[in-house]
Amino acid sequence: MSDGIDQGHTPLGSFTGGSNQVRVRAYNERLVLSLVRLNGSMSKAEITRMSGLSAQTVSVIMRSLEKDGLLLRGEPVRGKVGQPSVPMRLNPDAVYSFGVKIGRRSADLVLMDFVGRMRLQYHETYAYPVPDRIIETITSGIARLEGQLDEIQRSRVAGIGIAAPFELWNWSDEVGAPPGAMDAWRDIDLQAEIAGRVRHAVYLQNDATSACGAELVFGVGSSYPDFVYFFIGSFVGGGIVLNSAIFSGRTGTAGAVAPLPVRGKDGETRQLLDIASIFVLENLLKERGINPQPLWYSADDWIDFGEPLELWIQETANAMAQAIVAAASIIDFGAAVIDGGFPVWVRRRIVAATIEAVSRLDLQGVIIPDIIEGRVGAHARAIGGASLPIFAKYLTDQSVLFKDVRETAR
Repeated sequence: MSDGIDQGHTPLGSFTGGSNQVRVRAYNERLVLSLVRLNGSMSKAEITRMSGLSAQTVSVIMRSLEKDGLLLRGEPVRGKVGQPSVPMRLNPDAVYSFGVKIGRRSADLVLMDFVGRMRLQYHETYAYPVPDRIIETITSGIARLEGQLDEIQRSRVAGIGIAAPFELWNWSDEVGAPPGAMDAWRDIDLQAEIAGRVRHAVYLQNDATSACGAELVFGVGSSYPDFVYFFIGSFVGGGIVLNSAIFSGRTGTAGAVAPLPVRGKDGETRQLLDIASIFVLENLLKERGINPQPLWYSADDWIDFGEPLELWIQETANAMAQAIVAAASIIDFGAAVIDGGFPVWVRRRIVAATIEAVSRLDLQGVIIPDIIEGRVGAHARAIGGASLPIFAKYLTDQSVLFKDVRETAR
């Protein structure tokens, strides 16, 4: 297990004003904050033009948001005529949020700031997830991270967003759990259990959907309004983004890429998850007498396992190529985004191998999207979880990014 402070960003205690944590922001305030978030920084005139609000209304809102510490004033920009323009930007230290990723082999907790940067993180591994262990990991981990904050910083926490696989009792054989060990998940309401033990609002979302949301908000979403997303974790998952919003479908399972049928190297048709998942690499290592535990210590610090890793990358790429062609045959995506719980150098090799594998397929009648690396990285699920409270309380587009998110307010 590990935790650490990211020293590369503004110190947590650098802002001394008091953001208003008592009420959820009014719609027009949330609209202004959302526009500033999307554009990095904006002047009053730019916000007035893009929001459709009157200049007087925008002035009042911006003064209020600046007073509450949510916006910071930039250096005036002088034009040829008139008063200088003053750009405003989000204050990273105004709001924090906890994000939790529950996986089949490990859990990650992060503290994210108002602009989506990780400030603190905590990681814990286990053989397989059981409710009591997970609940303890989350509550003690939150307490551990909160212990590194002062009173003002703690007052700025918007909530806790949990990204977890739904129906965790499935796939117990694949993770090597004893028979019946994970059945307790059938009767556990994880969100309610956590909400009863913490003082913050608690939000819950599927882990792959959360990762897709993080990529939309903090990754390639600004360049691609339509993309299919693949996150390769213990089990592969994904999502679909259409018109800059996550598309969840009639039952909420759209973009669940794991069951996609693909052909393995033996010619047999299998599900994507049976090839393009990290548990497959884990089994390859075990078969060769190699300890697979380094896969789960830190997603950013894998070692190069040599032949079994290359074999897994090639087989994963072949399966991903088929899945991308199938997806592109249905929807004209601008991009197919590949990310996962591994270092950048592994992701780069998988994407390159996938592009090569696609070129070997029959592409007649199919327009292949750009096949690109995700920008958020291994912590996408936790960052997506941490986004939930911030969007719910401060920004306008939470409802379209996460249509089926559940909240338990405190």
